[in-house]
Amino acid sequence: MTEQPVKPRPAQADGWDRDLRLPEAAHIGKTAGIVEINLEAKIAEIEVVPGTRTRAWTYNGLLPGPLIRAKVGDRLIVNFTNHLPEETTVHWHGIRLPAAMDGVPVHSQKPVMPNGTFKYEFVLPDAGLFWYHPHVRSAGQVGDGLYGALMVEDPGEPAGLGDEVVMVLSDMSLDDAGTLLPADIGGEFGVLFGREGTYILVNGKVMPELRVVPGRRQRWRIVNAARTRYFRLDIAGQTFQRIGGDGGLLEAPVEQPYLVVTPGERLDVLIAPRGDVGSSVPMRWVAYDRGFGTTFMRPDVDMMTLKFVDGTAGVDSAVPAKLRTIAPLDITSARTQELRLTRATVKGRVVMGINGVPGAMAPPMKIKVGETQIWNVVNDVEFAHPFHLHGFFFQVLSWADAGDKLRPPPPLEWKDTADVPVKGRLTLAVRFEDRPGMWMFHCHILDHAEAGMMGMVQLDP
Repeated sequence: MTEQPVKPRPAQADGWDRDLRLPEAAHIGKTAGIVEINLEAKIAEIEVVPGTRTRAWTYNGLLPGPLIRAKVGDRLIVNFTNHLPEETTVHWHGIRLPAAMDGVPVHSQKPVMPNGTFKYEFVLPDAGLFWYHPHVRSAGQVGDGLYGALMVEDPGEPAGLGDEVVMVLSDMSLDDAGTLLPADIGGEFGVLFGREGTYILVNGKVMPELRVVPGRRQRWRIVNAARTRYFRLDIAGQTFQRIGGDGGLLEAPVEQPYLVVTPGERLDVLIAPRGDVGSSVPMRWVAYDRGFGTTFMRPDVDMMTLKFVDGTAGVDSAVPAKLRTIAPLDITSARTQELRLTRATVKGRVVMGINGVPGAMAPPMKIKVGETQIWNVVNDVEFAHPFHLHGFFFQVLSWADAGDKLRPPPPLEWKDTADVPVKGRLTLAVRFEDRPGMWMFHCHILDHAEAGMMGMVQLDP
């Protein structure tokens, strides 16, 4: 992909993204093509709710963890140290890496014990926004603050799309004094619904402000790092142009009146805010119907303020009608597998599984390197599930709601996380191109995954 010419554009207002700018991880050394950082998991006191202090679980004492920035083809080296009171790992969500670096206990590495270390090292083959989080007691550790963003840039992508803001959306369960609530709050009811935090956060903050010049385009790189919460994002009087997602750019932009991002998913969107200088408009969380009772009596929540400030909008460069070329996977000889998402109650406990079997008891699916498969993921549960596959991208072939009512055809893109509607289905195609080993797939409502809604692929040479 060749670089596109950039038309002159005036700068944003001074301090326009001050509330949202994420600290970046410091690089060790200056060897070209190698990004090496130190990453430490530790408990640190942070002001999440203004006026209170929270002993959050953090990476490098930050919430979210430091933004790791690299380029396609770079080798990332992460010297990880665990200073938490329990074992943990780091999973690199969405990265096509070797199985030994995937951060899944037992199947890819031993958990890192308190005061222990581990060296993660792998090449970054794809551009896009990715993220990192634990895969030990994931719902609790992520819910308490362990997550961060990883930006992999492609110098050859179209230039001048917009001024970039990385937004890590999350929530956190705190009492009025700012103290973390127990990870198992709500008991089995919490497992069934999935636990949503009492405070919604954007880059670790409650109601930050983003200063915008009317008509001046911005590029928002969004990741949903919440353990359960779906984010439907609405801004009155504004529209969005989605240009990418999990695996980088789409083939072509898509206009959208609002955004929906499921747990684990990423969006790459353009917005040219419209409004009068001096006015403000909130970005609102709107309850998304992900199943029984999830929209009942739930008011909208203001998440962030867009404050319109003086400036010259100028002329942004045109967004290309075609952003990249994505070849559809050849599925002419693909084998089809059906994965049914299920739940049961066993001795008063919620037990979830795939094809009726909890993940800890399920034998791995045996697949050969180079094989292409079609997975028909059928949801037998009264809640939607964001389905995530480790280590590989897939292409969505179709979505269907309850009653097998097909949704509009999705744009062609590379995904690693996609929603399975309530009593509906997701049909995807995936090619297991290389990297033999054990690979996990699971619901990214982390309470559901820990209740058993997960499985493994044994990929053999």
